[in-house]
Amino acid sequence: MGAMANHDLPLGHLGGCQLCGSGNLDLVLDLGHHPPCDSLLRPDQLVEAEKTYPLRFVRCLSCGLAQIDYVVAPEVLFHPDYPYRSGITVTLAKHLETTALTVIEKFGLARGSFVVDIGSNDGTALQAFKARGMRVLGVEPTSVAKIAVENGVPTVQQFFSEELGRQIRDQHGPAAAVIATNMFAHVQKLGDLIRGVRHLLREDGVFVTESHYLLDFLQTVQYDSIYHEHLKYYSVKALQVLLSCYDFALVDLERIPSYGGSIRAYAMKGTRRMVADRVAQLIAGEERAGLYGSEVYAVFRDRVLRSKLDLQALLLDIRRRGKQVVGVGCPGRSSTLLNYCNVDRDLMPYIAEQATSLKIGLFLPGKHIPVIDEKIMFEEGTDYAVMLSWHYADPIMTTLRRKGLKAGFVLPLPEVRVVEG
Repeated sequence: MGAMANHDLPLGHLGGCQLCGSGNLDLVLDLGHHPPCDSLLRPDQLVEAEKTYPLRFVRCLSCGLAQIDYVVAPEVLFHPDYPYRSGITVTLAKHLETTALTVIEKFGLARGSFVVDIGSNDGTALQAFKARGMRVLGVEPTSVAKIAVENGVPTVQQFFSEELGRQIRDQHGPAAAVIATNMFAHVQKLGDLIRGVRHLLREDGVFVTESHYLLDFLQTVQYDSIYHEHLKYYSVKALQVLLSCYDFALVDLERIPSYGGSIRAYAMKGTRRMVADRVAQLIAGEERAGLYGSEVYAVFRDRVLRSKLDLQALLLDIRRRGKQVVGVGCPGRSSTLLNYCNVDRDLMPYIAEQATSLKIGLFLPGKHIPVIDEKIMFEEGTDYAVMLSWHYADPIMTTLRRKGLKAGFVLPLPEVRVVEG
């Protein structure tokens, strides 16, 4: 990949691979047209036409990258009223603190070191660095940045770019670490971002990314995490190739449980650096699992269709018996799941969210299911609750039981199953 592909993607349909530029793309799953998953609607918007975009999961037969083949403008996806907050999910907040502690310990970051978080959301991760004496700066394009600032985390409200990376270095000095958790697969102008990171980092600095891991994604049938924000589904091999294009070495990585299975990758400037044995071991594991052949994708496609039909049949049967079913939690992935499975307000009259959610009072894109405060679910009761954040089902179910919910829990993936109340 000496003459590397351009990793700053055009908007709209892509005829070539996002990593290597090859036109040799194989369609794995066509989910139809979907609205952007985090464009929840206000009541007055329900009477307007809703914009949808193609959602197709493909893989490159040349380099193996799994990806979608349509790019929606980042300003549309990550709009100012973006309703996601990482700090309100206890599991995620603890995870982000763990990420911070791991990076500090692994790379011996001294007090006073400068740490930048790209896509910093409400500043949860940076609070953990700050509490341990680091100088911190968040970069967040949505209005959630204001929450971070209120919480004492200085934050620049814009998209990260090479130009911004240069400005930050000029103003604050070089960074010891740049963090990009659960956003590295979301970036339209990825080349621009990596060039900016390269300029911002000091020579021995570390670039830490966390992304959905393709192997977990396929094995646990996570088709619900196919949405327009997620442009790529990284394997270790693809990540290594991408980073090498910018003279970064993938020096180490870990498989972590967040978002149903992710990889935390550590990259440093200079491709001749020592690389941990784990990198080669994970790539060998990918090859053993058939990640670069066609069979694993055919199995995935079959399992997706089966889970869709099973969920539809279960919800129809529950309603036919005169029982009520509601949704619990409204992550971005719930939009893909409910729209693809054609679950509307007749089958699911509302989705319950915790009181601190920015989504309460809004409506799910596409199916227009209202999102309401979970206290109503506890007051009125329900027969069944579909765990839309099924990848965090165990702690959520424990909490709901403790609060007194007697309902049966429906887990939609990897296979549909019911945990009776």
